[in-house]
Amino acid sequence: MTMTPQELKDQKETLELINSEIAARLARQSESGAKVDTKAIFLVGFAATAAQFLASRSFEPFTGTAAFAAYAVAVGFGISVFNLAEYEDIKPREVLDTYALSEKGATLGALAGTRVGMFEKNARVHQRKTKRWTVALAAVAAGIVLSTVSLVLHTGGHDKRTEPGEPVPSSSAPASPSAQPH
Repeated sequence: MTMTPQELKDQKETLELINSEIAARLARQSESGAKVDTKAIFLVGFAATAAQFLASRSFEPFTGTAAFAAYAVAVGFGISVFNLAEYEDIKPREVLDTYALSEKGATLGALAGTRVGMFEKNARVHQRKTKRWTVALAAVAAGIVLSTVSLVLHTGGHDKRTEPGEPVPSSSAPASPSAQPH
């Protein structure tokens, strides 16, 4: 969008409004991205903790291995969320050096145009972050289900706890007290 100097002067108030709206939208976009990062950090922590819990138990090999794989996917995608490039923003030194001697209308128009480009780039970054977070969340959910199935399948009926003082069931123990010799 190219405007003549008179058009820039005539549209100064409109350009101020547009520029402030775009700046506010960039701030909201950045805040939203930070929230996705925070959620990804929690997913990574949960997946790592769940994997450690499963590793400390006896589990059925096939579903247990699948659970570990799901947790690894969750950790990988979760880390990739906050490893993406930083959001674009106005570079103060560049703005000062470029526009210090420009008229207000020209500066506002240029700033608004620059911010629109930054917003569009940031939107692509945010979309990738959100997709990766969704994959990490699905992987954590799959890991939880697989871990549970693995532990239940392995435990079956032979890891039952007994109360203190009760004999531990085993194949070498007599079946009943009456079967014991006197």
